[in-house]
Amino acid sequence: MDRLKVERFLASLSDLRVLVVGDLMLDEYVWGKVERISPEAPVQVVEVYNDDLRLGGAGNVINNLVTLGVSVSVASVLGDDADGCLLQQKLERLGVDTGGVVCDAGRTTSRKTRVMANNQQIVRIDRETRLEITTEHVEQLTSSVRAAMPTCQVILVSDYLKGVLPESFLQAIMAAGREAGVPVVVDPKGSDFHKYRGATVLTPNRKEAQTASGVAIVDEASLHKAGHSLCDALALETLVLTRSEEGMSLFFRDGRDEHMPTEAREVFDVSGAGDTVLALIGVGLAAGLSMQEAAWVSNVAAGIVVGKIGTSTVSPDEILNTIARQHKDSDLKIHDCRELSRLLDKRRTQGDKIVFTNGCFDLMHVGHVKYLQAARKLGDLLVLGLNSDDSIRRLKGEKRPLIGESERAHIMAALNCVDYVVIFNEDTPLELISALKPDILVKGGDYDLDGVVGRDLVESYGGRVELIQFVEGRSTTAIIEKILQAYQE
Repeated sequence: MDRLKVERFLASLSDLRVLVVGDLMLDEYVWGKVERISPEAPVQVVEVYNDDLRLGGAGNVINNLVTLGVSVSVASVLGDDADGCLLQQKLERLGVDTGGVVCDAGRTTSRKTRVMANNQQIVRIDRETRLEITTEHVEQLTSSVRAAMPTCQVILVSDYLKGVLPESFLQAIMAAGREAGVPVVVDPKGSDFHKYRGATVLTPNRKEAQTASGVAIVDEASLHKAGHSLCDALALETLVLTRSEEGMSLFFRDGRDEHMPTEAREVFDVSGAGDTVLALIGVGLAAGLSMQEAAWVSNVAAGIVVGKIGTSTVSPDEILNTIARQHKDSDLKIHDCRELSRLLDKRRTQGDKIVFTNGCFDLMHVGHVKYLQAARKLGDLLVLGLNSDDSIRRLKGEKRPLIGESERAHIMAALNCVDYVVIFNEDTPLELISALKPDILVKGGDYDLDGVVGRDLVESYGGRVELIQFVEGRSTTAIIEKILQAYQE
């Protein structure tokens, strides 16, 4: 997937609202060291030096979404106990809409305590209720789900078999999603997947898929059989089967399948990786990515998470930095306007002076190079606003540009004097200048100051405009005429 498209996708996440439905719990990590055996019994003595309480289960899905900048609503059932109050407070501090959370006095809020010694889990202690919620609570939650439909773009269902998702409620969720045209993405558990029938996407791991399909996955043929049998039996649009170190496989309703290699680096802890896959696939579909693109991004994110200890999240920066290692040279300089604005804000806080210029740069020549080199010397970094193909056609006619915007962007980004390239589609760069707020606005010497678009804006916040003379006799039009003349003769 193109890195610039990933950048645009991540920048769009703040516009999304996601409904998360499922089992909320607390994940407690008690960190210590072991240096002796207890005199009371043949067990290790853990000397505790730190503890950490995190959102777990569906809460970890929520944590992933909030870290990505997504707005979240949640529907679930908690116990009317201290842990339930604590969990709800944690959600509210994250800005999550908890209006769909129901309290049940007869329930124990799930808490999993993991004791870690020397970076290794030595014991886990579970406190929880696993009884199915009442019919009354199913009706309350169903009402919450239906009320959320007009404002959310995807429903994420996180099932940890703690009783919040009986089959009647799951089918009500699927029906609400279908009626509203909102995709329902489910991370399943257990051996009976029929309760998930009608989901848009299901994301089991290999062990879960084997159990649910009754097919031992030992080779490509059995993988194909298990994946497609589940996809057909459950009327899914897509089954996304996660395969640990072997990557991810996608099975589609029309019989196609696609396999992606793992994006994992060194694996420390796989707990929570499924939550990350669920979150990224969901927001990917909500943001308009194809199923393959959403799965690819989720694969990258899961590879980051398994390199951390404990249920963890992944940030947009981590995803972009990981993808950046797969791309080199000019590709790293080309950015979407929103992401570039964020990058420039960081550079600005470091005291860097930002220079901006713009143009078509269709058929590079020495005049362009000299102009850009002179512009770069005026500050600490040079941002080049590049006219899109549509913009050039409006300005110069249907026969231009000769070189497409993607190729032009890479050519310009390959120059050492250019630090960033951003493509804009408007007839003038005013909107871009307003977003990026350069300290110095540069135009060619064929302009006069009064005719420079964006001058008033830049000068209003203390910036300035500089005019740089072009190399005489060098232009794209002259090159085109010379070529035509030579080949006509």
